[in-house]
Amino acid sequence: MPTKTDKRTTGSGRNDTGIDTNAVRADFPILTREINGHPLVYLDSAASSQKPKAVINSIVDYYENYHSNVHRGLHTLAEKATNAYENVRGRTAQFIGAPHVEEVIFTRGATESINAIASAWGDDNVGEGDEIVITEMEHHANFVPWYALAKRKNAILKKISITTDGQLDLSNLSEIITERTKVVAVSHMSNVLGTINPIKELAQAAHKVGAILVADGAQAVPHMPVNVSELGVDFYAFSSHKMLGPTGVGVLWGKKEILEKMQPFLYGGEMIREVSFEKVTWADLPNKFEAGTPNIADVIGFEAALDYLENLGMDNIRRHEIDVTTYAIEQLSKLKGITIQGPHDATMRGGAISFTDADIHPHDISTFLDSKGIAVRAGHHCAQPLMRAMNIIATARASFYIYNDRKDVDTLCNALTQMRSYFGL
Repeated sequence: MPTKTDKRTTGSGRNDTGIDTNAVRADFPILTREINGHPLVYLDSAASSQKPKAVINSIVDYYENYHSNVHRGLHTLAEKATNAYENVRGRTAQFIGAPHVEEVIFTRGATESINAIASAWGDDNVGEGDEIVITEMEHHANFVPWYALAKRKNAILKKISITTDGQLDLSNLSEIITERTKVVAVSHMSNVLGTINPIKELAQAAHKVGAILVADGAQAVPHMPVNVSELGVDFYAFSSHKMLGPTGVGVLWGKKEILEKMQPFLYGGEMIREVSFEKVTWADLPNKFEAGTPNIADVIGFEAALDYLENLGMDNIRRHEIDVTTYAIEQLSKLKGITIQGPHDATMRGGAISFTDADIHPHDISTFLDSKGIAVRAGHHCAQPLMRAMNIIATARASFYIYNDRKDVDTLCNALTQMRSYFGL
């Protein structure tokens, strides 16, 4: 595994960010693949990151050596599996600066985490005429659950609009977040624009009127240091699979005092204290929200992902992505027909860069790039309200992570130049 102090010189300039991309790439078996006769250039980490050998090996080790159900058995395998599973909870709490380990709830993903908040908290705290505030740039996972809650409760769904450069328009925030507001739900980092939103400021505005702040951290936690205590949020949701970990594992973090008052969102084994025909009582946190057999193997695999990221250092990862993103914006901006969506200052955004070509549909862009071994995403990126706000149907999106460097940017830009020639433009 690469160290924090490794350096790298790319073909396009030195990147002294503490990330040795060659060493990192060697840890990811899939990156040795060829696609359509070309070395794979994976630029779709905003959808799902690739997995290092350490994560894959961790899952294999669990199944080969100590698979058992957790929390229930007293035999050796059960105790080892339980200890390993619960150790990841503690590691996760530390990773995001959670003050209490029991505030970390494991779910199937950020989507389930947000749905759980909207139902378990929302149904008891939002009523007719109350206001729910979201933004135009939300992923559907942080839009539709609140839309559905508003419909169920006859509440009012309000929005924070975006500016022409892809940032939140906070000029009339006091008119949007009012005494009737119960919850403000916002992405920490946009999966389309890359915009890093002022979560701390929005949390303060929400708390000023007695509302809570729910942050979708799916794009932020993999790419930058995140401390939920410093942000002042009430709930924070993210997914393992976007940060080198396995699929099927999400994290719902919430303030202890709020979680203790919430009703469960799933019912069954492990989440109960006592059951009779007359009365059912719930277990303490976090068990109250983790009914049934959890995704044990993949949670354990998630710890290996946390180890990998911490070994690199989240500050180093952030500096590396600012460097690559800055270079990508510079080079893409030089290409004929290409328009970049979102902020052009890499310090204000993450490494997910959505762009359009004036003459070529994003789906055709993706298909052509795939013919050259380059994986990007094309479509509305589960953000149709944002697409309407930008007056476009879809974009192509190249998203960078720890295994990408300036050379990958050059490969992308060369392929985009070839694409226009291919289409006779």
